[in-house]
Amino acid sequence: MAQARSDSEVRPRGRPPVRSDDETRRIVFDAARHAFARDGYEATSTEELARRAGISTRTLYRLFPGKAALFEAMCDDRLERLLSAVDLQGSDEVDIETGLRAALLACADLALDPEVVALQRMVLQESAAFPDLAANFYKNGISRTVTALAGWLRVQVRRKRIVIEDAEEAAGMLIGMVASAPQRAAIYGGLPLPSRKQIERRVQTCAALFLDGCRAAPA
Repeated sequence: MAQARSDSEVRPRGRPPVRSDDETRRIVFDAARHAFARDGYEATSTEELARRAGISTRTLYRLFPGKAALFEAMCDDRLERLLSAVDLQGSDEVDIETGLRAALLACADLALDPEVVALQRMVLQESAAFPDLAANFYKNGISRTVTALAGWLRVQVRRKRIVIEDAEEAAGMLIGMVASAPQRAAIYGGLPLPSRKQIERRVQTCAALFLDGCRAAPA
């Protein structure tokens, strides 16, 4: 006769443990990112999102009032997680060029993240029919990245390492130099995003242009 299984091997009876709302939101966000990027905003229904997340539409609507609210929360969550891993403040121990390269590299990693670029492509495609999508993406993504870099630049101004009049404007210019061309190439030209080595080389060039310019010295 087969040996009886121990109590620890017997499957417990009763209902499975209930997921928290935070955990459920994470699952919904993951499902939504893939669905929106693949099928687009308009073509993705709330019923499909609920099915992909393994929850009922009732639960989905309890967590998010509608698809637009879900999209905004999803973008905010993704960018918050990326930004939380970015430290732009730097240290007094590093020189300004090293610190600027590190700050620009962090911004480039965010702006050129494949999922962020896929969402941006979708937002551009759907913005005529859903203008709020573009506004929310700008508010929760692009402007927050500029604000973070502008804060880093202000710290360098206070430390008397650089002299600029408008940190927000300078931050926008720097991010444009680092990320705009590769983004456009990927979104409109279908080209692959740059490799890590290519991004680092681009960051190095942008930092040198910002700090030293490119005008030739007088003969």
